[in-house]
This record gives sequence, C-alpha cells and structure tokens, in this order.
Amino acid sequence: MAKTQLNVRVDEVTAETARERALQRGMSMNRYIEELVQRDAGEVGHTFVEAAADFMKSYESVFAEEFGTPESEGRNAA
Repeated sequence: MAKTQLNVRVDEVTAETARERALQRGMSMNRYIEELVQRDAGEVGHTFVEAAADFMKSYESVFAEEFGTPESEGRNAA
C-alpha cells in the first residue's frame, strides 16, 4: 500500500511520550502512530455496532409489534 506523509504538530511532552512508547514497543514512531490511528478507527466501528445493538434492544418490542418476530413467523408458516 502506498504511504502518505503527514506532518503533525504536537507539544514537546506529547512528542516525547510518543517517542518513548514507540521505543518501548520496539517500533518506529511512524508505525506506532499508524497503529494508534488504526486502533482508534476500529474502536469507532465497534462503538457503532454496540450503539446499534443497544438501540435494537431498547426498541425490540416496537419492532416485534410492527413486523413480528422470527419465532412467530415460523409458527405462522407451519
């Protein structure tokens, strides 16, 4: 995959923390930051799925009343 260069400005404490964390993990700071962004993007997707599941659970009875349930559809088909 092609790489794109980003220039990011952070305060010195943040920069030093990033350097130290990357060193502790035995990776370049570029790789460390890349992994942080990828992990953050994955968490957003996970958070969306959790929120959707909570929504469905909260409104389960409304959906069941409007559309039925898989169990009731199975009984009607028999």
